[in-house]
Amino acid sequence: MLNIVFLANPWLSSFNQPGLCITVAMLLHYFLLAAFTWMCLESVHFYLALVKVFNVYVPKYILKCCIAGWGIPAVVITIVLIINKDFYGNRSHSESNPFSNFCWIQENIVFYISVVAYVFLIFLTNIAMFITVLLQIHSLKSRTQKRSRFWKQ
Repeated sequence: MLNIVFLANPWLSSFNQPGLCITVAMLLHYFLLAAFTWMCLESVHFYLALVKVFNVYVPKYILKCCIAGWGIPAVVITIVLIINKDFYGNRSHSESNPFSNFCWIQENIVFYISVVAYVFLIFLTNIAMFITVLLQIHSLKSRTQKRSRFWKQ
């Protein structure tokens, strides 16, 4: 959906309808955040599968993942819309710039908080999960090598 909205965005913004532009920008923002949220959930699943291998039963795991994957971005979008729906829109209408017809977030501070900070937090979470999994695999490998040396002796 992110790709479809992204590709349709210039065409839809060419209609110069503020409501349509706000909707398209909101959908683009939502699907971008949802894609990164699902990436974060994949790293959590990776952690659970490789580090917490045994005795990991989470009741209604898929339902909880779906609520987080689709719900957290919806909360962010709702907060932005509650604060000011005009944060979304079409910044420039100049004919000299071919990329001017694009509906997106208008305020830089909103962009930095709701996109850059969000993606940065997910990036840090993914790095932490990745390092934890690497350390677990390394400790498992060293324990296996110690056992094999013991049995060889």
